[in-house]
Amino acid sequence: MEKRWVLKKNADAEIVKLLSSKLNISRPLANLLAQRGVETYDEAKKFFRPELSHLHDPFLMKDMDKAVNRILTAIKKGEKIIVYGDYDVDGTTAVAVVYSFLKQFHRKTEFYIPDRYDEGYGISYKGIDYAIKSGVKLMITLDCGIKAVEKVAYAKQRGLDTIIGDHHRPGEKIPDAVAVLDSKQDDCPYPYKELSGCGVGFKLVEALGIKKGVGKDIAYEYLDLVAVSIAADIVSITGENRVLAYYGLKKINTNPSVGIYALLKSAGIKENTNPASELLWEREINVNDLVFLLGPRINAAGRIESATDSVRLLISNNMDYADKLGRQIDDLNLTRRDLDSHITQEAVNMIRDISINNKKTTVVYKDSWHKGVIGIVASRLVELFYKPTIVLTKTDELITGSARSIKNFDIYDAIDSCSHLLEHFGGHTYAAGLALKPENLELFIEEFEKYASDRIVEEMLIPEIEIDLELFISDINFKFFRIVRQFAPFGPGNMAPMFVTNNVIDTGYAKLVGRKNGQNHLKFSVVHPDRTGNPVPAIAFNQGHHLENMKKGNPFGICYHIDENTWQGNTTLQLRIMDIKF
Repeated sequence: MEKRWVLKKNADAEIVKLLSSKLNISRPLANLLAQRGVETYDEAKKFFRPELSHLHDPFLMKDMDKAVNRILTAIKKGEKIIVYGDYDVDGTTAVAVVYSFLKQFHRKTEFYIPDRYDEGYGISYKGIDYAIKSGVKLMITLDCGIKAVEKVAYAKQRGLDTIIGDHHRPGEKIPDAVAVLDSKQDDCPYPYKELSGCGVGFKLVEALGIKKGVGKDIAYEYLDLVAVSIAADIVSITGENRVLAYYGLKKINTNPSVGIYALLKSAGIKENTNPASELLWEREINVNDLVFLLGPRINAAGRIESATDSVRLLISNNMDYADKLGRQIDDLNLTRRDLDSHITQEAVNMIRDISINNKKTTVVYKDSWHKGVIGIVASRLVELFYKPTIVLTKTDELITGSARSIKNFDIYDAIDSCSHLLEHFGGHTYAAGLALKPENLELFIEEFEKYASDRIVEEMLIPEIEIDLELFISDINFKFFRIVRQFAPFGPGNMAPMFVTNNVIDTGYAKLVGRKNGQNHLKFSVVHPDRTGNPVPAIAFNQGHHLENMKKGNPFGICYHIDENTWQGNTTLQLRIMDIKF
């Protein structure tokens, strides 16, 4: 698929010059910092050396004092508390954090994860009824509840108090709960608006630690879980989230919780055999590992069976039990992958058969598709066809679906425009969920397409590669790479720097690799023909079709990330090529 290369505007030249001088770094590196809003020495120090002291006071969040007081009252009175969370990574990690903390001080604490298929997303009437029947007096919801106006009212009428901890966008009406913790509320003064659901749970634990006199540092025990939620929920890794992710990764790399340790082992990560190393693992675990190794495994339980097992794993202090659960969840992840692959292929065939490629959106439906993987399928279809996409299946009497979007198209707003046809919906700018009656499906598809067609121009349907900086090959060295690596942790709002270099040539040794596995990867080295400097090795995954042009000696442009590559004990820099243009 063709891609657009969009070069970011360079930062102010005077700011770049000053940063370069103050920090003793090259102009390109200073430009990278300034593009990220880091414009002074003090800001750079805060960026490169995050501190837990940079975290905001949890009591700045609207209703935090009410939430804490109600929880402490429940503990004092010996009331039963239930911690209720969504079944995805963010919800299960959030429940694990708050439940683990409360259980230390209050034995009458339990947790509840709704069944994806029987109850659906968010607070369910079944969950409320279970809590009431169990004698629960206080329900704390995490990663859900901000739009559950009727269900919170139902709980209140039956004597069940609710504290909502959420990070999704509120609707027009806020539920009548004891406290609503969501910094996206218009009147919430909390300075950071992009916390994950688990991040909101973490702030609640900080506040409880302060009020109980044990200190907010007690919450730091759960930083590894918060980091996993930040990565897996794809929230912005800026501001407070960057601090949380930075220290959460530190904990994962040195002293992870029992559950995270078991999951990493089940994913095939080996322990470090070097006694001199500070790392627990043979290589440093990064955000990508959380996204692609841990996230899918934690999600797999809820997608295929019950997310309750994910929480049991994350709260476990017993290594043998955690290992057993970790292996079970790994097996479920293999099942999930098979389902995901099969349904994706069915959806691709359907899209080609019904010839919807002239539309601005993709909406596909089959009543037998597994509800647990349709969100993953939607993401894969966006990668393949690059259009706002909704994948739908049948759940009981309703059609339910997951939506994923493309850059600069707010799919939440698009679905909201069709809300008169829906039973319920919720989500973010780029990901959402919805449910509707079968008789409304055709009209929904029509209105969704019309909304998108009125707002999407053709250029938006060409995938964009945003490039931070143009470099010469001679700019690339270990000092440059070591400083770039300190920009981590990477993610939305602080992506790994993307570079472009034009008019390079291959040194003559380009070749295809990975063909034994049916792959088509291109390995080569590049130089500038008119500049000094050593060749730099490069790898371009699934881009073997460029080999013939490359071997002709034609100059070309590359956009890439800079990585390290270790082979037989030797470490070299390597360009990970994202696209090539001749």
